[in-house]
Amino acid sequence: MTFKVQLKPSGHSFTVQEGETVLAAALRANVGLPYGCRSGCCGACAAKLSDGEVIYPDGQPPALEGRAADVCLPCMARAAGDLTLEVRETDSLAEIEVRTLPCRVAKVEHLAHDVIQLFLKLPEGQRLQFHAGQYLEFLLADGRRRAFSIANAPHDDELIELHIRHVDGGKFTDWVFNKLQERSILRIEAPLGSFVLDEKSERPMLFVGGGTGFAPLKGQIEHAIHRGMERPMALYWGVRAKRDLYMPELPERWVAEHPDFRFVPVLSEPDTDWTGRTGWVHESVLADYPDLSGFDIYMAGPPAMIFAARDAFRAAGAKDEHMFSDAFEYAKDGN
Repeated sequence: MTFKVQLKPSGHSFTVQEGETVLAAALRANVGLPYGCRSGCCGACAAKLSDGEVIYPDGQPPALEGRAADVCLPCMARAAGDLTLEVRETDSLAEIEVRTLPCRVAKVEHLAHDVIQLFLKLPEGQRLQFHAGQYLEFLLADGRRRAFSIANAPHDDELIELHIRHVDGGKFTDWVFNKLQERSILRIEAPLGSFVLDEKSERPMLFVGGGTGFAPLKGQIEHAIHRGMERPMALYWGVRAKRDLYMPELPERWVAEHPDFRFVPVLSEPDTDWTGRTGWVHESVLADYPDLSGFDIYMAGPPAMIFAARDAFRAAGAKDEHMFSDAFEYAKDGN
C-alpha cells in the first residue's frame, strides 16, 4: 500500500510505502526535505502536518517534546494515509547523489587530548560532491553506522576532513583513537544532512558551536570566505576549558584576514588564567546581540546546547526559518 505526500508551499509530491518513513520516501524521490540525525533527536526535519495522520512505531521522538501538536518529524514518522506537510525544502540537496564509497585513511592527527583530525582519501579519480555543513556515515561491518560532520569546504575536496571526539566507553571512538591506522580501508555513505548555508540570504551570520560542533561550522565559514560572501560573520565556540579549543589559531586567522569576522571563545569551566568569556555559549551570543531578528544562525553541538540556544534565540526575535542546526546525538548503544 502507498500513500501520497503533498508539500506546501512548493506543490511537490511523492509517494511513501506503508511502514516507510516519510523522510526515506522523500530522499528516494530526490525531494530535498531538511533533516539531520535521522533518529528523532535533533528536530531539524520538523514539519507542520496540515492534513493526514502519522504514527511513530517506536514511540514519540524526543525532539517533539514541547512542540505544537501539528508538528511531525518526517525522519521517524510513518504515514497512516495521505499527508499534506508544510515544510521548508532545500532544492539544492536533491541535486547531489548520496553515494556509498570505499575510502582510505590518509592521515590521523591528534588535535587535543580527546579530539582526532581524520583525513580520508577516496579512490583514484573520485571526488565527493557535498554542501558545506553536511555529514557522512561510516558503515561498519556489523551493520552499525556512525555519523561525523565533514569539516572541510567543498572547494577543498582532495581529502575529506573529520574531527572525532573520544567518547568514554565508546567502542568505535576507542578503536579510532587506539587502533585505526593510516591506509586502513573504510566504507562511507555521503553526503547526508541539510545543515547547509542559505546562500541567497543577505543577513549577517552567527555561528554557534559546542565542542566538535566546530567541525561543520569550519566548513561553512571556509566556504563563505571562498565564495567571497561579504556578510558579517561571528563564531561563538563553547568548550569546557582552554585545552578543548583544539584549533584556536584558525578562527584567529579568520579574524586577522577578514574585518567583518568575529571570534568569541566561551569556557564553561574556565582555567584560572582565563580572562575571556565564561558560562553558556548562547548567553554570550545574547549579551552581544539582544535582538536576533535580522540574523541567520547556524548551530552545531550537543542536543542540550542546541535546544537551549534555540529557545533563547526565539525569545530574542530569531525566526525559525533563519535558524539552522546540527545536533550531535551519540549512538544510543554507547558504542
